[in-house]
Amino acid sequence: MAKTWTLGLAAALVLFVGDATGSTLSKQDVSIPMDDGVSISATLYVPDGAAPAGGWPAIVFLHGLAGNKEQMNALAEAYGFVGQSYVVLTFDARGHGQSGGLVSIDGPREIADTRAVHAWLAARSDVADSKIGAWGISYGGGAVFNSLVAGVPWGAVVTVETWTDLYAALMPQGLVKSGLVAGLAGSIPETKRDPSLAPIQAAAFAGNTAVVRPWAAERSSLSKLASVTTPVFMAQGRRDFLFGIDQAALAFKLLRGPKVLYLGLHGHAPSTFPAADTGYLLSQVRAFYDCYLGPSACSRAPAAFALAPEGLTGGQLPFRTSQPGTTSSTVAFPGVTTFARTGKVARTSSRLAKAVEVYGSPTVKATIAASGGWSRLVAVLTARTPQGKEIVVSAGGVPTKNGVQKVTIKLASQATFIPRGSRLTLTLGSSSLAQSSSNLLYLDLPMAPSARVRVGNAVLTVPGLRTPVSK
Repeated sequence: MAKTWTLGLAAALVLFVGDATGSTLSKQDVSIPMDDGVSISATLYVPDGAAPAGGWPAIVFLHGLAGNKEQMNALAEAYGFVGQSYVVLTFDARGHGQSGGLVSIDGPREIADTRAVHAWLAARSDVADSKIGAWGISYGGGAVFNSLVAGVPWGAVVTVETWTDLYAALMPQGLVKSGLVAGLAGSIPETKRDPSLAPIQAAAFAGNTAVVRPWAAERSSLSKLASVTTPVFMAQGRRDFLFGIDQAALAFKLLRGPKVLYLGLHGHAPSTFPAADTGYLLSQVRAFYDCYLGPSACSRAPAAFALAPEGLTGGQLPFRTSQPGTTSSTVAFPGVTTFARTGKVARTSSRLAKAVEVYGSPTVKATIAASGGWSRLVAVLTARTPQGKEIVVSAGGVPTKNGVQKVTIKLASQATFIPRGSRLTLTLGSSSLAQSSSNLLYLDLPMAPSARVRVGNAVLTVPGLRTPVSK
């Protein structure tokens, strides 16, 4: 295929840097024009010397919300992705860094940008156009998945702590994770927000699912992943209250091509990125790229799963072909309590007879009687270890209506180790603030002063690993 190469620059800044092996490579600041006139700011790394026959394989790095390409440059340089083997491209997403345009949260415009970036890179004579991979974290991971199902011909992709179903992530069971959504919105300067975002956030806070669902569906990949045969490596966090493990676990079941699911210590709050196992994770990612983008054929299992234990500091992890087996246990929290909007009920279990490694979504079932405009119920599950440490295991909430009703609250999907002898506490209220003033997952949104709720017996069901991996 004939190729052309245009930088779209009046001038390019070209630097020569050394990689970890001491070889040199060029590092260029480039600008990539979009079809609407917006310029996307990017950094291009090219190995020194002649390209192999057919061109270099390449990797495009996509940053998180409110991030920038400089963060991806630092990551790519620190973990050995730039050097002798790959062309690497990082770029500021629309409305970020030095790029123009407005942020619309990985909507059609951003996916068109991602397609254009891929096409720009594929048009270079020194790049193998069929061997371009993508690496995306959080917001960037969403763009990777959404561009993949939109037909961008990635050779292999890696996603880190991201979503496949944005509605289920941000508004599970019809109740918005208001604190997280407010925090995400606040991370984007008002001058960089697309005007369409304000009414969507207002609709979410008002519980208007009819408006939010189609907006989120346009930014979700899960329903289309069953047709994907591209190699996919997913790195999801064990404990991530924004994008739970279900966002990747469901995708793992659907994907038809080679696939890897690594559940590690990284993630959004209460986790971090990087984490203690990030070096090991990225070594596995590099091996994945080498296999599917490298010059030589390699053999890998069609499916691989690994779960990092809590406290992992080094060493290799066993990979298996499927997700681990689980079992479930129930804990009863009896009682009848009536409270107003600023009130709560907190019930505590007896000590656990054995350790539990929660894996998946705990559920809370209760019968309640709401009156005076009481509109939601939020549940927070915590554990207090024998040493006195409190662990926020998970949380969730549902909208309610006046009258007697049975509610089932599905808590966020997590993997959390709870030691033997711990006590579980279930806190129910109008927000996650009822559990702690620092728990901003569900904010205390306006509710009528007359609102009251009576909570009867509650039953907690906890899914856990048959064989815990943590100690």
